[in-house]
Amino acid sequence: MSTARRTFQIESLQTDNNGHKSFEMPGAKPHYNPDRPGQVEHIALDLSLDLERKICEGICKIRINPVRDGVESLTLDAVNQQIESVKVGTAKQDFDYDGEQLVVRLKKPTIAGQSFTVAIAYRLVQPERGIYFIGPDKHYPDKPVQVWTQGEDEDSRFWFPCFDYPGMLSTSEIKVRVPAAYQVVSNGELVNTTEDDDHKIYHWHQQQVHPTYLMALAVGEFDVIQDQWQDIPVTYYVEKGRKDQGQLTMGKTPRMVEFLSEKYGYRYAFPKYAQVCAADFIFGGMENTSVTILTDRCLLDERAAIDNRGSESLVVHELAHQWFGDLLVINHWSHAWVKEGMATYSEVMWTEQEYGADEAAYYRLGEARSYLNEDKSRYRRPMVTHVYREAIELYDRHIYEKGACVYHMIRAELGDTLFWKAIHTFVQDNAHSTVETIDLLRAIDKATGRNLRPLFDQYVLRGGHPDYKVAYSWDGDSNLAKVTVTQTQAKDGDTSSTSGLFDLKIPIGFGFVGKGKSGKVEVKPFTVRIHEREQALFFPLDKKPDFISFDIDNHYLKTVELEYPVAELKAQLKHDPDSLSRIEAAIALAKKGSLEAVTALTEALTDEPFWGVRAEVAEQLASVKLDQAVEGLLKGLDDPEARVRRAVVEALGDIKTAESYKALKAIAEKGDPSYYVEAAAIRSLGKVGAADLEGKAKDKKTLKLLESILKERQGWNETVRSGAIAALSQFKSSEEALDLLLKYTEPGTPQALRLAAIRSLGVISKGQSKSNVERILDRLETIASEPFFLTQVSAVSGLSGIETGRAMGILQSLADHTPDGRVRRRAQEAVQDVQKAIGKDKAVEKLRQELDDLKKSNQDLKSRLETLEAKAK
Repeated sequence: MSTARRTFQIESLQTDNNGHKSFEMPGAKPHYNPDRPGQVEHIALDLSLDLERKICEGICKIRINPVRDGVESLTLDAVNQQIESVKVGTAKQDFDYDGEQLVVRLKKPTIAGQSFTVAIAYRLVQPERGIYFIGPDKHYPDKPVQVWTQGEDEDSRFWFPCFDYPGMLSTSEIKVRVPAAYQVVSNGELVNTTEDDDHKIYHWHQQQVHPTYLMALAVGEFDVIQDQWQDIPVTYYVEKGRKDQGQLTMGKTPRMVEFLSEKYGYRYAFPKYAQVCAADFIFGGMENTSVTILTDRCLLDERAAIDNRGSESLVVHELAHQWFGDLLVINHWSHAWVKEGMATYSEVMWTEQEYGADEAAYYRLGEARSYLNEDKSRYRRPMVTHVYREAIELYDRHIYEKGACVYHMIRAELGDTLFWKAIHTFVQDNAHSTVETIDLLRAIDKATGRNLRPLFDQYVLRGGHPDYKVAYSWDGDSNLAKVTVTQTQAKDGDTSSTSGLFDLKIPIGFGFVGKGKSGKVEVKPFTVRIHEREQALFFPLDKKPDFISFDIDNHYLKTVELEYPVAELKAQLKHDPDSLSRIEAAIALAKKGSLEAVTALTEALTDEPFWGVRAEVAEQLASVKLDQAVEGLLKGLDDPEARVRRAVVEALGDIKTAESYKALKAIAEKGDPSYYVEAAAIRSLGKVGAADLEGKAKDKKTLKLLESILKERQGWNETVRSGAIAALSQFKSSEEALDLLLKYTEPGTPQALRLAAIRSLGVISKGQSKSNVERILDRLETIASEPFFLTQVSAVSGLSGIETGRAMGILQSLADHTPDGRVRRRAQEAVQDVQKAIGKDKAVEKLRQELDDLKKSNQDLKSRLETLEAKAK
């Protein structure tokens, strides 16, 4: 790509969306499903895999029932395939192929209703996408030999010819020939396994309709764990030697199948449920029909299971897709929130079932914060949009986490009984067919009589959420509570679709704490319509309330800034029945910054019954710049809950004192029962140690400790050693720390540790000399050329922290050459961020300078060449 074009892209990416970056990148356009020449009835693949040479070859048969007469050609998606022949029956068909689409010229035009089968013989050699051949190399000689596929969004076209969009459903079967030592897992039922010399042929048949992106296979030498739910086989496939980890990680699956069958009002619909843990998998998990593929990074050992709920959530998320995504298939990518939002909300539901209401509420808060962060720092967009460059761009926090929050708001609006009645109706009415957002609205109306279009218009079909500022005062003469609510996301007179007013009915509660030891708490609720930019609301009460709850139980997706007096905030923190409301009180108290607030937070850190609130209190204590806050925080190091200890040590990293250093160093040296706590303590030690508390002597001691940790503490997913890598990156002016980091970016370093080191290069670059920054860029430029998805993502992360024109150039080059849409977008967003950081004029000047340097270099080479040619004569 030319420098001129590159500069244009930098300028174009600056598009603004009412204060938010635009979701639509240069080149975005409307996308629609194509016209249908007919209905695909069945797809049959008959494949042979050469694992050593990374070759897949075979025949793809597609049976089509035409919807109209006279169709003379078929256009199929088929990328980077060697098309050897196309037949209908025994008759060869002419075809055109441009490397992306296969156009079959039918010798006989179609007759509506008369099915026919197209058979395409094809070959793949070392494919880059769709189907992945994993195996050992000189850097990683112990890596297992595996093959797995990944179809979502539109990558099935990379491993077989097809109509590759979600609105086309058919049955399927896959026959795969592999060396006899390997097993093959695929969709549906195993019809048979046959011997073929020193090979085996596995024949799988999926009798329920599904889209091409959910067709899958996984190949490997696996340990197999057989489980059961009712008459449905439930099977876990893991790398040999990891059987215990597989059982620990996936063992709750049968209970999850039972739970979701009951919740969704529809019995699990497929003949089996398999989960395959794959090496180098590029997602957390993928819900292929009846055969989920998971990353092997999710496998837990006993120590990791102490405080890791992420793997359990991943397992239930992918299982939930067997209903929302596989049984009900989205008709177009723009409606992906319908499935991804429910699968994510099912994580909340399972947390509620397994661990209780407080845990579920706190989990939901995490989902909301994840979306809010993307909305604030990345872009704002409607959840439903068909304008994009590639469908994979839609798979963001808007459709997952915001989608989960929208399902929760629907549940809050309807109440549990009507919500589940609506979900049952939605699933039962649309089983084994495609759905869009409107189908969910229709199911809600059919089951409950409620029209939730206003909620959908505000949260789904436009971007954003309400930002509330809530103030309270008490008029003792009139016994009136005054609550003033301001929607700060809306400007005066601004009612635009992206930053205008929200119109919601919000429950506001006034809390009264009883006298005596029992201290019974009563909350008196009022539901009010909040629809103006600023509203002063008055509530007649018998007496002054002890605390105020805005949005009782916190059902609505929003941000809230509380402007209450300290006394009311203290009472809210101590007595509000809702854990999320107590967290809001802790945040507001910390902003007061007073000793009274610190005392209340310190008490909460030891007395609060729910660990999630204690963890939040620890974070808030660290934000108060008082010595007493540090003293209070240190008490949390003895908390029995690992997740609280983790929050405490992370908070201590923001307090640069001798006391925090001493506490963190003790944990870093002796460890903790939790990997995560130990790693967080080491990370925080780096932050504090790099603050130059006692000069270079302390620097050297800290660096020596970090080096010893890197040498000695190998373990689960390299969590602890990755903490040491993050700690090293804080020593921004240390060449010794940089040398260590660069060492761990070398190929052959365990993958998780290497990726952490690559990401850290951007952080440590901030204080390095110009020559050392060039060393970092040299390394990142080499790494960015590697094909592995996770390596490229980490390279983008590292480069995004280096504010130079050369970093921008490497990022743009990666964006231009990567086959992965997620990497492409992240790299281009990073170009934008770096350009913004160094200033547009400076960025353009840097690029011009690079162009001049390149021209000069070319001129020098040309001069040398001419000299050599002259001498040759």
